[in-house]
Amino acid sequence: MTTGGRRLDVLVAEGTGTPLVFHHGTPMAKVQFAPWAGVAAAAGLRLVTYSRPGYGSSERDAGRTVADCADDVEAILDALEADRCVTAGWSGGGPHALATGARLPSRTAAVATVAGVGEYGHDDLDFLAGMGELNVEEFGNAVARRDDALRSFMEGYVEDTDGQDVDALIAELASLLPPVDVAELTGAFGTFMVDSQAEAFRSGIWGWFDDDIAFTVPWGFDLAAMTVPVTIWQGAQDLMVPLAHGDWLAKHVAGAKHEYRPEHGHLSLAIAAFDQIVEDLAAAL
Repeated sequence: MTTGGRRLDVLVAEGTGTPLVFHHGTPMAKVQFAPWAGVAAAAGLRLVTYSRPGYGSSERDAGRTVADCADDVEAILDALEADRCVTAGWSGGGPHALATGARLPSRTAAVATVAGVGEYGHDDLDFLAGMGELNVEEFGNAVARRDDALRSFMEGYVEDTDGQDVDALIAELASLLPPVDVAELTGAFGTFMVDSQAEAFRSGIWGWFDDDIAFTVPWGFDLAAMTVPVTIWQGAQDLMVPLAHGDWLAKHVAGAKHEYRPEHGHLSLAIAAFDQIVEDLAAAL
């Protein structure tokens, strides 16, 4: 349960280490990639994931902002009787990891964003530039607040991907996948992606819808006032969240360290760099 009385679906890996609160991408859910849980455990951390409101079996919180996730994280930490955590966010989880650090500085030792989204509405970030065709359509509707069109887009995607396998996922996301990312959508990671999306849509599109709206309105906290150590991880070949977003975050998040990987895309970065991401987070403790 959260402080607002909503049901929140949380998955905690085995062990007793300091929580690594991992904010999933958009649209995804609490499903854990087993090798990442193992990497966290080896570093003395315990992987904790949760489905944001509206995803999976977590109850919707209509009109939520990015900053609101900190209340959910605090409730999770309280339930785990954990004084502190480290946090990371991949893709759409990036802003939520930043919000955790901004709003819970006394309980967050360090933050990492991995191909994280920048904040919409600033003159020095062209939000849609460099995105693949599918994301341009999706976020074009979100930023213009064409809510009916956005819902229709999402409902069509869910229908098209229902019961899909990895090959079907690759075909559906073709405009968003450079070769370096296609190569990673095999084996266990491809299965993880399929399973996570299936779980995300268990209750419909509303978690995804609310994420997109939250990204394209003010996030509810000041990036320039952050006091927690932050590392921005970004690949140059990313067609889901282009390089400009990582550059923008590195410029605007107070004291941020920028880890730039020219050889990586959206998926390959998360896989190849996860060991180092976790090592850096654990070192902050």
